[in-house]
Amino acid sequence: MVLKDFYKVLSQEKTGDTKFNIRILVNANHEVFKGHFPGNPIMPGVCMIQIIKELTESITQSSLMIQTLSNVKFMALINPETNPELRLELDITTTEDDLVKVKNTTYFNDTVALKLSNTYKKL
Repeated sequence: MVLKDFYKVLSQEKTGDTKFNIRILVNANHEVFKGHFPGNPIMPGVCMIQIIKELTESITQSSLMIQTLSNVKFMALINPETNPELRLELDITTTEDDLVKVKNTTYFNDTVALKLSNTYKKL
């Protein structure tokens, strides 16, 4: 975990051959939110991308490096004080040339907060 104590995994469920539902709890008191933004904390996009990478590494049991990000759509602001629990749907596939492709949708409650597709290279 790049940011110590930034979030914890509450549950992880495999819902299909390549699909996973993961619930995490974001630490609203983390130092990141004091600078992003004081008095109005908002989840930095780069932190969400890092969380997705870390969860994918855990599932694939591989160290990964981002190759590409595409279709990155931040649909709603995530305020960790009002919505600390997030649900991430991950669809993870590995190609013949050992690339890991991930499609993600992140929710708080029933609100879609983030959609993205990315490709990682195994290290």
